Amino acid sequence: MLTHQRHLFDIPDDVAYLNTAYMSPLLTLVVEAMEEGTRLKARPWTLTIDHFFEDVEKARGLIGTLFNVSSTSVSIIPAASYGLTTAARNLPLKRGESVILLKNQFPSHTYPWKQKAREVGAKVIEVDVPLGDAATDHVLAAMDENTAIAALPNVLWTNGAYVDLMEVKARCREVGAALVLDLTQSAGALQTDLGVIDPDFAVVANYKWMLGPYSTGFMYVAPQHHDGVPLEEGWITRKGSRNFARLTENTGEFEVGAIRYDMGERANFALMPGVVAALEQIKAWEIAQIEATLSFRNEALCKRLNALGLETTAPENRGAHFIGAKVPEGTRSDLLEQLAASQVYLSERNGSLRITPHLWNTEHDFDRLCEALARLL
Repeated sequence: MLTHQRHLFDIPDDVAYLNTAYMSPLLTLVVEAMEEGTRLKARPWTLTIDHFFEDVEKARGLIGTLFNVSSTSVSIIPAASYGLTTAARNLPLKRGESVILLKNQFPSHTYPWKQKAREVGAKVIEVDVPLGDAATDHVLAAMDENTAIAALPNVLWTNGAYVDLMEVKARCREVGAALVLDLTQSAGALQTDLGVIDPDFAVVANYKWMLGPYSTGFMYVAPQHHDGVPLEEGWITRKGSRNFARLTENTGEFEVGAIRYDMGERANFALMPGVVAALEQIKAWEIAQIEATLSFRNEALCKRLNALGLETTAPENRGAHFIGAKVPEGTRSDLLEQLAASQVYLSERNGSLRITPHLWNTEHDFDRLCEALARLL
């Protein structure tokens, strides 16, 4: 269990920010790293060739360590949609086959598959998960011998409904389906061993539970897909790219592994130092300890919310870090606005309050939330 880490963030005492699933605040050390990177770009005569590579490779190595995969299987991407479109372009799908999604899944993880299905005459199956249920059994029941791709999260972004990725992967092996994951709403807060889960592709946008800057992310690519087709034909992913004097030789050979899928301008001198700083802090905390801490605190908070008349999802059916709460019938339509007026911040998605605390939250934050809800419900 970790103590609260509010001192590492710039969060005023009168703000109860319970909205990590929307966007995390930045650690102060991340802001400082990004400011230093920005100042580097302000003086470009101090930029060296190593600056194009060192932080990128450091980030790749940290991601590999955190998620138990080789760094050569990690690609640097700007957004989940970039990685998921890459996956869709590199996985086979034929007429009559199907892609399994969750109903109300985040759109970046539905558009690429719906487009690909339209192109080839395949079917998209969106699995409905009743409010309060875990998603796993519903997904398994929808998969059959026609399933070519299961494209899923670890938790549903609207309410935290849980998908057991190991069970889904076992079913994928049975039916011969590929597994593609969007872990944006879980990576960094739930233990995620990609080496064991063994997806074909897995993407993460860094600006939520990874505590990183916006427009940064990463993609895991299984070794069998390392020779695929990237979205971009960039120069920095090619062998010999460190030799700026000979870049015009236009080699067709990529660097080893998933580097071919890296975004252009991946070295972003302002953002990449912040990515590294955030990853180093998560490594220091350890994701297992983050998960245990959030799980313990959230179970206690759910009991308080239930006592106020909200209906929270049972712990076994949701991500440990994620609370979805159904409000009583007749609740005022301006609830979120009224909470914000009291400096209490959370989200509403598809009829559920989405309450997603993190290590910066204190018992005082939870007291303020419950006091405000008791007043407003």
